Amino acid sequence: MISTRFVLKRLLLLVPVLVGVASLVFSILHLSPGDPALTIAGERASEEFVRQVEESLGLNDPIWVQYGRFLADAAQFQFGESFIIQRNTPVREVLANKLPVTLELALYGQLIGISLGIPLGILSAVKQDSITDHLTRIGALAGISVPIFWSGPLLILLFAQMLGWLPTSGRISVLYNVEAIRVTGLVTIDTLIAGNWDMFVSAVRHMILPASVIGVYSMALISRMMRSSMLEVIRQDYMRTARAKGQGAKITVLKHGFRNAMIPVITVIGIQFGGLLGGAVLTETVFAIGGIGTLLVEAIKVGDYPIVQGTVLTFAFLFTLVNLGVDVTYSVLDPRIEQ
Repeated sequence: MISTRFVLKRLLLLVPVLVGVASLVFSILHLSPGDPALTIAGERASEEFVRQVEESLGLNDPIWVQYGRFLADAAQFQFGESFIIQRNTPVREVLANKLPVTLELALYGQLIGISLGIPLGILSAVKQDSITDHLTRIGALAGISVPIFWSGPLLILLFAQMLGWLPTSGRISVLYNVEAIRVTGLVTIDTLIAGNWDMFVSAVRHMILPASVIGVYSMALISRMMRSSMLEVIRQDYMRTARAKGQGAKITVLKHGFRNAMIPVITVIGIQFGGLLGGAVLTETVFAIGGIGTLLVEAIKVGDYPIVQGTVLTFAFLFTLVNLGVDVTYSVLDPRIEQ
């Protein structure tokens, strides 16, 4: 049973982390070259108009006033309006449209990684130094070593171009208007809610390749960690005692070993998921999905500071939530951690 005190303590620890990230983002953007007011007004704008823009944005205020206002706005998820990418559109609205794209991709990619990585890691540990173990380790090494910008095009070439089984890009067929049924922003979920089976099948087919590219990399890391952790657990005294009592090998591993072996694996899964949220740029680019990772890169290129600030802080907030989930899962697997 998870105590409320434990969860509240972890929640309070997230506050200084988020404040620190917000402070770092504020400092870096104010030290970076370029004038936000000039970016908004345009290079041919008059000095008077640029000063008006500076006044409207509060850029003439002392730095500590700007910092306090930025923290207050960030606490309310108010990041101003986009300068360039979607001019005069609130950043919160832009992020609300893009975040579900990356979130859906990361969720399915991580689901593939977990569902394959954990069983393979256990199998590899139980059958240590066998052919199965060697093949699993080679496969994991290949999954980690092959970069996304190489594996993505190869999968497109094989399954989309040569075999014609799956689409090459996008989230759903252009024949469907997904915005008309938008509820969560997750296409596969929205199509199920709408009860449109054809749209759901189209969304799943479009998700298979990009999620597989991310999932293979995630699977490789999870399986390696699961194997290492399970090997350590198998050698413990309580495992030998359980087998000496006549308990079957499978029951011993699943009942006594699995729970303890999962503790370090949960850490990898949490870090991986946070990394997938922030590092899905290559996958989004290769498969022309256009999520929040691509949005951040584009905002940095054109100097759209509110988009950059909002995106980075959103990433930080999601990452801290993932870490909170990892801590709570720890306490479920091993109640001693709460102490």
